[in-house]
Amino acid sequence: MSSDDRFDHGKDERLQSREVTEGAEKAPHRAMFRAMGFDDEDLSSPMIGVPNPAADITPCNVHLDDVADAAIEGADAAGGMPIEFGTITISDAISMGTEGMKASLISREMIADSVELVSFGERMDGLVTIGGCDKNLPGMMMAAIRTDLPSVFLYGGSIMPGEHEGRDVTIVQVFEGVGAYGTGEMDAEELDELERSACPGAGSCGGMFTANTMASISEALGLAPLGSASPPAEDEERYAVAERAGELAVEVVEEERRPSDVLSRESFENAIALQTAIGGSTNGVLHLLALAREAGVDLEIEDFDEISRRTPKIADLQPGGSRVMNDLHELGGVPVVIRRLLEADLFHGDAMTVTGRTIAEELEHLEDERDLPADSELEADFLYTVDEPKQEEGAIKILSGNLAPDGAVLKATGEDQFHHEGPARIFENEEEAMAYVQEGHIESGDVIVIRNEGPSGGPGMREMLGVTAAVVGAGHEDDVALITDGRFSGATRGPMIGHVAPEAAVGGPIGLLEDGDEITVDIPERTLEVDASDAELEARREEWDRPEPAYDAGVLAKYGRDFDSAANGAVTNPGVKRE
Repeated sequence: MSSDDRFDHGKDERLQSREVTEGAEKAPHRAMFRAMGFDDEDLSSPMIGVPNPAADITPCNVHLDDVADAAIEGADAAGGMPIEFGTITISDAISMGTEGMKASLISREMIADSVELVSFGERMDGLVTIGGCDKNLPGMMMAAIRTDLPSVFLYGGSIMPGEHEGRDVTIVQVFEGVGAYGTGEMDAEELDELERSACPGAGSCGGMFTANTMASISEALGLAPLGSASPPAEDEERYAVAERAGELAVEVVEEERRPSDVLSRESFENAIALQTAIGGSTNGVLHLLALAREAGVDLEIEDFDEISRRTPKIADLQPGGSRVMNDLHELGGVPVVIRRLLEADLFHGDAMTVTGRTIAEELEHLEDERDLPADSELEADFLYTVDEPKQEEGAIKILSGNLAPDGAVLKATGEDQFHHEGPARIFENEEEAMAYVQEGHIESGDVIVIRNEGPSGGPGMREMLGVTAAVVGAGHEDDVALITDGRFSGATRGPMIGHVAPEAAVGGPIGLLEDGDEITVDIPERTLEVDASDAELEARREEWDRPEPAYDAGVLAKYGRDFDSAANGAVTNPGVKRE
């Protein structure tokens, strides 16, 4: 076939999108692009994918079309060819407490898979990955890492708090209100008023729950620019952040700056330090392990406890405290916390970021650009110093023992010295436990055990904000413990231990417990034990039969079969699963 200059758009030879835009033989491909309004200038530019999980099924994502539009404008103005495409999302808050919550963690995997597939199939050169609801964020970051395309992560921002009886409220107060209503501590009128005022608009849940935890972590990892996590969803600054992300996406493509150039062991240590310092969600443990697997970085669940022991908790946000992400934003956002950790040698300042600067350089650049307040100018009742912290250790605790040989995860939202011994109350699923609490059977000293809710056994490792909030709402925040091989919402508070591994469905000790077994939870010693000898547990194991899968067809059956252990991030990517 003869060549003709009219079929050569002068695109950079390093760009893989040349495969669908350059040469006479690609005339059909270009015809398809032209049908969508792209022109010669677009065809000569880097192709920037903009995966967008916008949906009307959750306030976290309802505004993301506008956020994506701002990112597209930024990429276009910077000389890119932005191409938007959709991904799924699940509303964790709406599916909470139902069988539908089993879809939540699966959605993380499907988001990563779908972004990978579109990027691969359409020969994208770079990405602006957008996240709103909880699993969007790790799913998008996993996709960027897996494809290793030059990428910028963009958060949709969090909701402003609602107001009820003169105080700020979020969705967690509504869930806890359900428990209080069940015990008669709250009447129907007040619960109704709380429901109507808690969520005043668009954006992810406002406390330091899973979405805001992962958005903060995206800064610490270097996958998002510093200062990008905290602007509220409906604030003009959120759209400025989005536009800048689009511009930066073109830059990282031109500079060939990939996630593999940014991420390192130090990046993940930074992320864990930040997570523990701000009282971040236990889901952050699961997602960081998954991200590390995708990145080929050696990270173990024990690393979280080691880093948490040396990193004090210095931000007192919901669910442990009363403040929300917007309060942190008004002080300067996540960079204020990072600066305090960096000055205390608890953060790796030489870790790289997506901007091409190190964390330390990026922090200095941001301070020059935004005139962030110095510590002496900060006035806050929820932000502490490293020398005088809220708690001497970070919020994340990894427990182990004969009940959790591969570990279990707890976020300390109250007393760091918590020690609890009590009889096991065994439930084979969340619904049974919820009924037990709502019917008023719960007693001080109980240890509620919910099993067969793990990655494979659920499948999907349901979050259990409904039942944990009901326990707290019933007045048992400090005198009842709950353990499960499932997960908790980032909004959960109290002595709730999740991610127990191995899970019941694969023969983990939690599946061998019997009603009345004496359970010990000891945070200072990091132990989770059942008062039963190895011989007794082995005898029970010989009588144990693996339960039949909850689903034998469809997407839940497929992912239930493919999930790895929670101790390894509950990944499904066969290239990163561990034996």
